This record gives sequence, C-alpha cells and structure tokens, in this order.
Amino acid sequence: MSSPSSTKPDTSSAAPPTGDSGTAAPGGKAKLPPVVWLLGAVAFIMGTSEFIVSGLLPQISGALDVSVSSAGTLITAFAVGMMIGAPVMSMATRRLPRRSALVAALLVFAAGHVVGALSSNLTLALIGRFAAALGNGTFWAVGAVVATAAAGPAAGTRAMGVMVGGITLANIVGVPLGTAAGQLSGWQAPFWMLAALAVAAALVIARRIPADTTRADTSLRAETAALKHPRLWLVYLAIALIQAGIMAAYSYVAPLLTDRAHLATAAVPLALLGYGVGALAGTTAGGRLGDRRPYATLIPATALTCALLGAITLWATDSAVAVVLVVLLGGAGFANNPVVVGEVVRIAGTGRFLPMALATSAFQVGIATGSWLGGVALTSGLGLKGPSLTGFAFALAALLPLGLLAASHRTAEPARS
Repeated sequence: MSSPSSTKPDTSSAAPPTGDSGTAAPGGKAKLPPVVWLLGAVAFIMGTSEFIVSGLLPQISGALDVSVSSAGTLITAFAVGMMIGAPVMSMATRRLPRRSALVAALLVFAAGHVVGALSSNLTLALIGRFAAALGNGTFWAVGAVVATAAAGPAAGTRAMGVMVGGITLANIVGVPLGTAAGQLSGWQAPFWMLAALAVAAALVIARRIPADTTRADTSLRAETAALKHPRLWLVYLAIALIQAGIMAAYSYVAPLLTDRAHLATAAVPLALLGYGVGALAGTTAGGRLGDRRPYATLIPATALTCALLGAITLWATDSAVAVVLVVLLGGAGFANNPVVVGEVVRIAGTGRFLPMALATSAFQVGIATGSWLGGVALTSGLGLKGPSLTGFAFALAALLPLGLLAASHRTAEPARS
C-alpha cells in the first residue's frame, strides 16, 4: 500500500489478467485492450438508463396516474440507489471473481428494468429504479477496476475516458432514441430494450472476461485502509463540486435557452445535441491528456468551466451566444471526469473496489446537490440567472481542492521512480 503522501499506485493487489492486453501502437502509445471498449459499450447502456426517465416523465405520470413531479421521484430513487448502493454492493461482491460480479450487476440491472416495465403503480416503479441503480453502481465500482487494470498504469485515465465516453454517447444517441421509442410504443418499451441489452451484455462479458481468482487482499479492513489517504477525499470533494457546478446549470438549460436566450423550442434538442458532442470531445481530450499531466488538465478545464458559467450568467441573452456557451460547457465540464476517476485509482491503488464505489457516490452527490440548488435558485429572485450563478459558485469552489491536490502532487513527484 502506498503512503498517503505518494500518488504511486499500489501494485501489491494488482488485478488479475482480463484476457486482453494492450498492444503497442505505431506511435509508441499502447492501444487499449478490447475489454475496455466492451465496458465502454456497457457504460452506454447504463448511461441511457440513468437519463431516459427525464424524457419520459409525461408518459410515465399519465400511465401511473401521478403528477409529473411525483414521477420525477424515479430520478431521485436512481440517484439514491447509486449513492448508497455503489459502496455497499462493491463490498458485498468483493469476494466474487470480477467476471461474476459484472455479470451479477448486469442481471440485477436487467431485473430492475423488467420490474419497472411491469409496474402498474409508482411504488413498484420506484423499487425497479432502485434495483437498476444498484446494478449500475456495482458495474461502475467493478468495471472501472477491470478497465484500469487491463489498460495498465500508463493508460488508466484513457480507459476511464472510454467508459465515461459511453455515458456521454448515451446522452447523444441512447436517450433521444429511447425517448422516441417510449413516445411511439409506450414508456415501457425502452425499459424492455435496456433489460434485453443488459442480458446480452452479461452473456458477452461471461465469454470475453475469463474467470479469475479473487485478490488475496479482499478484506473490509484492506478496502477501508485505502480510504486513509487524505488526498483521496480531496478528489471526492472535487468530483462532487465539479458535478454540482455543471448540473446546477444543465438541469435547467431548456428554460435558459427558450425564455432567456429566446431560442425556438424546436431547436432546443439540437442545442442539447451540441452539448453532448462537446461533452464527448471533452471526455476524449481529458482521457488522453490526463494520464501524463492530470492537474495541468483538471485545473484549466475547471477554470474554463467556471468562466463559461459566469459568461452564461452575464451574457446568455442571445440564442447564438447561449448555444455556443452551452456547447463549450459540455466540453470543459466533461474533460474532468476521466481524470478525476484516474486519480482515484492512482491514489488508492489498483484493484480497490470501495474507493472506486465512493467515487461513483461523489458524482451522484454532486448531481443531486447541483440540480436541487439550481432549482432553488431558479425560483428565487435571481430567476433564470440563478442556476448558472449557482454552478459558477460550485465550480469556483472546486478549484480549492484541486489546487491542494496539485501542490501535493508536485511534492510527491520526486518520489516516483
């Protein structure tokens, strides 16, 4: 186990082979192994599920005979399931071989969607969403460990870029297609499709990831010992603050574009598509740059996120300006995601489920907090400026833990060999 003052990964609990190893590219940079791309495809399914309910709230509320705001608790249930379920399930499955844990996570995820599709009341639908979130959280806790171990220390952040890119692509492709399917064929249709895709993914993982032996060091004490690094908690804080900053503004981007920037309602999906494309570009750039210079990537990206949120607050009164700022926000904000997850691996050491699960929880805390306080600001005297101003405050606050992390990272550099 590395000391708290070092960022060198712990190799004493190195992951077992996944059956795919990276190969050298012509330029000298190792290619990511196929298992990483497989897990990125699964992340696409998970991301589609996480955000699909937002586009189907009117249909769900009508079918279950509840208000739209009551149907919105399905989103809350998923977030709570991710926050609580990721660390709990990661520890519950820590003695399982990683292939078995991933397959089990996908089957629980599929079962949650089947329950949701069969629901005739809100209570049953909430149970289904909570179960799906447990599967999602377990997948991320285990899948991130498998992906970074397969990629190796030099490409761990790139591997996380592929997985986070799966979620970003879900926002661009999966959620719009799922929403359209739900509108045409009933809101249950995308739930059935996601359940079927999850089962298919479980079968592929069962074939592509060979059975392994569990780490010798899998005790609860060993997992919690990895949490004693003070720098790790600074990373968690930075994750939550960055996500809160982005989601405070993005959760209410539609009224910003239509009511403040006077964009035609029909053009809002195109603006959101632009945001998704920007997010995918940012995720890719962050994944490529973060392995070599993590804090030289994180701090400028967060500072740019802060500046863009400030610009949205002040100048997003013209439709063209607002759309450009929203697209750029997607790029700057999402550039951070693979880097911060890569730092969790670097600090806690490879093969640690609980630290990775808590990173998932930190993302969800930021998403929930940002969207909630952004809504509070929207209904205050600040009006449509409130969400982006709230996001600006969160992003500005994120620079403090990142600065402290960068300073300790530079101090630890001479210890690297």
